[in-house]
Amino acid sequence: MKVENIKDINKFFSVVDECKGKIELVTGEGDRLNLKSKLSQYVSLANIFSDGVIKELELVAYEPEDIDRLFKFMINQ
Repeated sequence: MKVENIKDINKFFSVVDECKGKIELVTGEGDRLNLKSKLSQYVSLANIFSDGVIKELELVAYEPEDIDRLFKFMINQ
């Protein structure tokens, strides 16, 4: 799933932390980083953060309720 224009990064990572299953960030090279890991969160921020907004991320979520949680975040942000 692609998510775009994340304005509240803290809230985004809070939603990721609430997810039950694994949430992965797919890098431009095709690598997958576990976004539930704080280290991966910091690394991803360092690589993609610009102007206070994350413009686009490709995520993989494995649990249906996690997909719903992420969609709700994107709709309500």
